Amino acid sequence: MSAWELPTSLDIGGVGFDIETDFRKVLYVLSVFNDPDYEPDEQAAVCLRVMVKDWESLPAERYREAMEALAAFIDGPGVREDKRRPMPRTMDWEQDGPVIIPAVNRVLGQEVRALPYLHWWTFLGAYMEIGECLFSSIVSIRQKRARGKKLDKQEQQFVRENRALVELRRKMTEQERAQKDELRKLFGMG
Repeated sequence: MSAWELPTSLDIGGVGFDIETDFRKVLYVLSVFNDPDYEPDEQAAVCLRVMVKDWESLPAERYREAMEALAAFIDGPGVREDKRRPMPRTMDWEQDGPVIIPAVNRVLGQEVRALPYLHWWTFLGAYMEIGECLFSSIVSIRQKRARGKKLDKQEQQFVRENRALVELRRKMTEQERAQKDELRKLFGMG
């Protein structure tokens, strides 16, 4: 994939397959991969069905290759395999969406949610160009915490006043939510 073009198809086993490229489709797929209620094979199935337009014609023996090609597409241009080492989680597309969107809007100079279509790489490029803003402050605090660095007084105050923005919530499975609801009922809290 070339950084100078916006791909709309992927070569999978020597055959070109048209893919969904709107940022909303990719964000939906990322939310599925972040959902503990889905097993890995279910996540892959959703990804293929959402992202590959003619997924029914994709041979099953090409699924792994298709998933690798889709991962490279979602990563964006210029991301190499050896650069994808595990890093502490410091953002969540769903949880942080309300503070990411205004920052991306500022970079692109328009309301991206109002656009009928925006290529994922254009959205991702704008995301990577986000400068100082609420979202970058939140991520900076999360990164410091993940590295065990001390927060300065302003950052500590920001965390106290904005805990819901700063704390990354762990996603619970449907079963965990049901158990929590049962406990709340048992103790008269819900």
